[in-house]
Amino acid sequence: MRIPRSVRRLSFVPLFALAACGPAEPVTPDAPADAPALTAREAALTELLTNGTFSSGTVAPWWNNASTQSYVEGGAWRVDVAANTANPWDAIVGQSGLTLTAGKTYTLAFTATATAAITARATVQQEVSPYTATLTQSFTLDGTSRRFSFPFTSSFTSAQGQVTFQLGGRTNAVTVRLDDISLTTEGGTGSGPVAMTSGFYVDPNSNPAVWVRNNSGDGRASRIQASIASKPMARWFGNWNSNISQDVSNFVAAADAADKLPVLVAYNIPGRDCGSHSGGGAGSADAYRAWISAFATAIGNRPAVVIVEPDAVAQLDCLPNDTERATRLSLIRYASEQLRDRAPNTWTYLDGGNASWITADTMAQRLESAGVRNVRGFSLNVSNFYPTAQTSTYGNTVNAALNSRYGYTRQYVIDTSRNGNGSNGEWCNPAGRKLGVTSQTGGGAEMLLWVKTPGDSDGQCGIAPGTPAGQFSPDLANRLIDGT
Repeated sequence: MRIPRSVRRLSFVPLFALAACGPAEPVTPDAPADAPALTAREAALTELLTNGTFSSGTVAPWWNNASTQSYVEGGAWRVDVAANTANPWDAIVGQSGLTLTAGKTYTLAFTATATAAITARATVQQEVSPYTATLTQSFTLDGTSRRFSFPFTSSFTSAQGQVTFQLGGRTNAVTVRLDDISLTTEGGTGSGPVAMTSGFYVDPNSNPAVWVRNNSGDGRASRIQASIASKPMARWFGNWNSNISQDVSNFVAAADAADKLPVLVAYNIPGRDCGSHSGGGAGSADAYRAWISAFATAIGNRPAVVIVEPDAVAQLDCLPNDTERATRLSLIRYASEQLRDRAPNTWTYLDGGNASWITADTMAQRLESAGVRNVRGFSLNVSNFYPTAQTSTYGNTVNAALNSRYGYTRQYVIDTSRNGNGSNGEWCNPAGRKLGVTSQTGGGAEMLLWVKTPGDSDGQCGIAPGTPAGQFSPDLANRLIDGT
């Protein structure tokens, strides 16, 4: 994933300072396994709210306070808000008696409109004092009906949870209409693929692991085994896989048999890496659609995490015209739909570049066009070196732009495989970089992951001028261990 030095400025979106990432293209075998039967995504969701569609014609069990009046009108919940309320919670509606579990993930979603432009607030909180909130989300309404979606992880366990919509804090009266209100949790009694497994999968056939097995007499082997090969990391899939269905299924099946969570990278977009060090990809749009459909089908209902097309959204600028840019966005959107529909226990993240590449507002627009609302969220810093704190700030800013423009936010994950010493401004095998924290949930994002395989070259550049992209170098690995 490299930016050619002769990239032209194009009219589709502004071209900002490009600090590209660097994926590998590992080719490793697996044990055979059959693909599982598919299940519907809805089967993996549990709905906590009652009467969120108001199809019964009544409001109950939803409640409202004295500053509001509410009833069902036209199949939606109409809430008339009185004038002269000082605080948002002075005009409040909601539903109580909900059971929430600490560490479990949920999504609050609803459709809303208002007779005037207002800023309102949605919360998921405890219904008793001190009314601790695990989600507090502002959103804007006007005369256009919009769908809002807010994922979150509960910070407490309680059988006295509630959803509220706080509509006060203004001098003028307003009417708000709410419909299709939903509070769902993934995986039934679990919490998505993380709760369905006992930890992240350590790939026994990663490039570092294979090198260690084949070079046991090398003095560096024990260090590389202990510091890299024994750690969970992603497996990359692309046009080097001769049978994508079998290869994906084998990898996910091996992880499933071990009760572990696999991380996969789909890396086969046509025109990949702008033809630079990691160039390649599917030969046509139709070929890519067939490939990603097979990829998603091969995962099936087994738990997995998938990173979709590192750099592809950020590299729109290197494509020659608007038609090709629109085609790429449509292909990533197709990927999001296939993974959503065919892999219901997979958390999918569309790649969102890194903290110093594309402005957050532009990235939010591109992610929306690429279908990020269809999936769990977006990934950041893949194959790059920016510190976790800096990347988290960028991710939060992207989410603020998503919320401001489109009324929703998404979870994000950060590649920490090589960011232990931060970035020196170089992207292709720079010296002085260091391993980052190993894969984990939390830590400044929904997950910190080793997406890039430490020791795999970014290309024939930097401190590895003779090592092609995706090829493992024990020297690179050793230097990442030492930070030299």
